[in-house]
Amino acid sequence: MIRSPDDFEPSLELSLHDDAVAYVFTGDALVLAEREPRAMPWRHYRALGLDAHRAHSIGRYQGRDHVAVSIERAGEGEGGLPPGLRAAGLRQWFGELNDTDLSIAMRAIQLLEWDRTHRFCGACGTRTDHMPGERARRCPSCGLSTYPRIAPAMMVMVTRGRQMLMGRGLHFPPGRYSALAGFVEAGETIEQAVVREVREEVGIEIRDLRYFGSQSWPFPHSLMIAFRAEWAGGEIRIDPKELADAQWFDPEALPGIPPRLSIARALIDATLAELSGSSRG
Repeated sequence: MIRSPDDFEPSLELSLHDDAVAYVFTGDALVLAEREPRAMPWRHYRALGLDAHRAHSIGRYQGRDHVAVSIERAGEGEGGLPPGLRAAGLRQWFGELNDTDLSIAMRAIQLLEWDRTHRFCGACGTRTDHMPGERARRCPSCGLSTYPRIAPAMMVMVTRGRQMLMGRGLHFPPGRYSALAGFVEAGETIEQAVVREVREEVGIEIRDLRYFGSQSWPFPHSLMIAFRAEWAGGEIRIDPKELADAQWFDPEALPGIPPRLSIARALIDATLAELSGSSRG
């Protein structure tokens, strides 16, 4: 499961300099070397003729500054980039970029997207300013302050004996299933959201809700909060607006599941390990 290193130190005060490790984006695409992709110092990009359109401090890791950079495409390479560089969405870098660089890039894209979408006040339309000492933008006219958006979302693996309840989202790749998930609504606790989402998506009731873990997930700006639960009653009746399918699966006959980078996979793997242990006991 991808997560920021424990010794990563967020910071607001860093500047873009040649030695800073730069996470360079054009739109929502991360720009890296075509061969051996990895996070690189800003000097590498600058030497290729790229200019920073916007830059934001991310933090420090292993004694080095890490900065998020937004560029406007330039040069003669494919997609308007200099030769040797490639721009692709973060999901497309899964399996190519190491976990640490990917986790910091996930921070970077959320900061850049928040900054891009809050340049003007949502209440009065005035151009906003950065607030010194805070990760925030403030309207000089009406005083409205905005902070990076985080949308809490629940995820739950429901079991019935040794069976695991998994659903197939409307936009999932062919054959893939995962734990049930959904966003928290205004006024809800996370526990209430889990019960409601399971009831709405598949029509069953649950009990014995247990916290599993959490993961920042920048698609676009979610915090995934995962749980385990037991089936308490009801038969599967899917909501076709939410799911293409949902089924009970035996551990020995699972469908396609998410990649190891996600908390969904960590939740599935932990459930499988628990069920395997209980079957031996």
